[in-house]
This record gives sequence, C-alpha cells and structure tokens, in this order.
Amino acid sequence: MFLSRVSRIYYTLSRSLSPVHGMAWTLLVLAATLLLPGKACAGHTGYIFVSHEQSNDIAVIDPQQDYRIIKWIRTSHRPRELRFRKDHQQILVACEEDDVIDVVDVATLQVADHIPTGPHPVMFALSQDEDFIYVPDKARSTIDKISVTDKLIEREIPTGADPEAIIAGSDGKTLYVTSAVNHMVHVVDLEAAAVTDNIQVGTHPARLLAPPGSHGLWVSNQLSGELSIVDRSTKLVSGTLDLHLPHAPPGRPTPVGMTTTHDGATVVVALGQANAVAFIDARTLEIEDYSRAGLFPWAVAFSADDRLLYVLNRSSDDLTIVDMLDHGAVRSVAVGPKPYALLVDE
Repeated sequence: MFLSRVSRIYYTLSRSLSPVHGMAWTLLVLAATLLLPGKACAGHTGYIFVSHEQSNDIAVIDPQQDYRIIKWIRTSHRPRELRFRKDHQQILVACEEDDVIDVVDVATLQVADHIPTGPHPVMFALSQDEDFIYVPDKARSTIDKISVTDKLIEREIPTGADPEAIIAGSDGKTLYVTSAVNHMVHVVDLEAAAVTDNIQVGTHPARLLAPPGSHGLWVSNQLSGELSIVDRSTKLVSGTLDLHLPHAPPGRPTPVGMTTTHDGATVVVALGQANAVAFIDARTLEIEDYSRAGLFPWAVAFSADDRLLYVLNRSSDDLTIVDMLDHGAVRSVAVGPKPYALLVDE
C-alpha cells in the first residue's frame, strides 16, 4: 500500500520536475524505500540474542539503543542453543521440550519454520555446506543427522552415553561430541558414521571450542573445574589448565561457556559458581586475568570489534558488559528470567 502511494507520487512529480530535480527526487525515493520497515537487509545487525528456557522466547537487545530489549521472539518450548547460519539471515534454535529446531528470520525477527529432531535437543552443529544438522540424542546415545531440506533424520550415529556438547571439525569430515557421564570427547568420522577415537578429559565436559588458527580443541570440564586442551591432529590431551588458583575469585569454579577473540589469541571462560570469567592466553595457556560478573556466568561472547565482552549470568538474569581494555565491568543489563544461550550478530 505504502509503496504504491510512493510510486504514484513519484510519477506525478517526476513529470513536472526538471531533469536535475527529477534525478534528485529519484534518489530521495530510493533512499526512502530502503528505510521501510521490514525491508532492511538482514544479518550483521549488531543485535544480541538471549534465549529463555522458561518463558519460551528470545530477547533481542540493541546495543545502539542503550542495550534496550527491542523485541521478544516467541519460540517453541524451552529454547536452548542459538546458532547462526553462515549468512546471518537465519538463527537456528534448539527447543528441547517440543523436539524441534526453530528457524528464526533475522529480517522479521520471527520464527519462520521448524525442523523436527529426536527427543530433547539441546545443542547441535551444522555441516560445512549447511545441508545437515547434527543433534546429540541423549535418550538413544546417538547423533542424529537431519536433512535441513527434507526435515528427516537420515542417519543415527552411535556415541557414548549422554552425548551433549558438539562441534564440527574444520575439515568437514569430523565431529567432536562430549559424553558427560563418561568424561570424554568422542571423535566421529562422518564418512564412516562411527566413533573412531575416545579422548579422556575432566569431569563432566560441558562445552567445546576450537579457536581460529589453532589445532587445539578446548573442553570446559564443569565439575572438575579445569580445561582440557586436545590436539586435534594427534587426538591427545596436550594441556590441562586448573582453574582452582589461590588468587582466583572466591567460589568454586564450574567452567561452562567459552569464546575467543577473532584472532584466536585470547580465550574467555565463564566460571559458573565462581561468579567470574577468566582471560587465558591461548598460546601459553596462562590465566592473564579475572573479571567479576553476575551470578553464575554461563555463556560469553564478543562484540564484532572484540572491544566488549558480553557475559550472560544464569542466576542473576542479566548481562554483564566488560571492557576488554582493562577487563572491568562497564554495566549490567537485565535480560529476563532463566536465560540460557547468548548470540551476537556481528
């Protein structure tokens, strides 16, 4: 309706204006149409997305509007992990209680589709070509290979008991998945659809991280309070970092979420019960600093320029914003009850 009115006005005025003024009017109309609601290019908006497993929604936070929540996206029940597709046009959301992965359109900030999964999806990984989603199935101790196009489970790959965190290897041929009860990381050959190696790590491995430019696979071990660094080329643990240090903040560290700067030089780990995050030199494996956060920091993510660190606090229902220059907390932003996952549209 609005566009048709603009077209009619443009037609009337362009006939009465001189060529120079007509060109100026054309440019003005083009600029106006680009600013129409819902017509903006999706992706790389700078928005921060936070899933809430109790209220079944995702908060959309705009840093350019003083970190105001500009939208609540209704989802299926109990949204957990959030992950972008490569072009940042869509967000995939694991919704545990409805056994689906919701597909959120970033342009409209609405759920546009659903992909059925096995029971209780929590975390997942995308294939390199994004044609398949790999979802750990705790009930059957498998990884389900799901076609994005057909929305069907094409294959079930057996794993150890209680598969949880999962990450795809950069070679496009390998998956890494944790077994929370066996305290190990399984290496899965996708062509063979089988586990080829079992790597013993700490107690209750919770998350996996592969920093760019590194052969290391970082494992946060929630109950033993340590990190295991696995050499992906040898499939061996090349280093272990104990987070129980004398100068650490009070409280037992229960590391969960991890992230890395874009150059892979610094890894940040959320320390859970210690109510802090740790900054680690990825090359030397030395803890460089700690920063206080809210209650039970659970997930971490960087801004696009690595100048700010966002810390999602699971028990205080807020987001701590940390300045990377001095590792000091700048402010805290309420995000709503029972937050689970954090995603930044860089």
